Amino acid sequence: MSNAPVDTGRRRFLTAATAVVGGAGAAAVAVPFIKSWNPSAKAKAAGAPVEVNINKVEPGQLIRVEWRGKPVWVVRRTETVLNELEKLDGQLRDPASQEEQQPDYAKNPARSIKPEFFIAVGICTHLGCSPTYLPDSFGEQVEGVTAGFFCPCHGSKFDMAGRVFQGVPAPLNLVIPPHQYLDDNTVLIGVDKGEA
Repeated sequence: MSNAPVDTGRRRFLTAATAVVGGAGAAAVAVPFIKSWNPSAKAKAAGAPVEVNINKVEPGQLIRVEWRGKPVWVVRRTETVLNELEKLDGQLRDPASQEEQQPDYAKNPARSIKPEFFIAVGICTHLGCSPTYLPDSFGEQVEGVTAGFFCPCHGSKFDMAGRVFQGVPAPLNLVIPPHQYLDDNTVLIGVDKGEA
């Protein structure tokens, strides 16, 4: 041990300089690490809302779009189909849509903002298959029903409001995604009604 006097000023300077260099090094390492937690541009695009032009959708026609990697159906229902919806309540598992498969603004017999247009995630609630749209021939599978969705994998059936029939494997109605109408011809899928 040396008996030389301790230079406290130099010691403080060296301590402060070491702390500053160490802090800068930690920041240099932390910034890229924290940035890596943010979603990539591709991931952001996959979760972004999707604008759909519905101007040319004919009555009875279904168009498909992709939102968050899932198929979303937009169907323009006919007046006949709309009139039939309430007649099916006795054949459905959840006719009043009590299970949380839709936003509050779609918790009605048509399960939509505008009754004419049905918007749903096109994935069966049983095992994730994609049901087939049967615009005219559904009555062959379900007596008294003129149109709907049929999942050929295990036989689940849904009406034109995406409500599941009784006695099939699917436990829940089809999911209604958040959406809003920007104008008479455009629907924005992925953003709740009233949000901007």
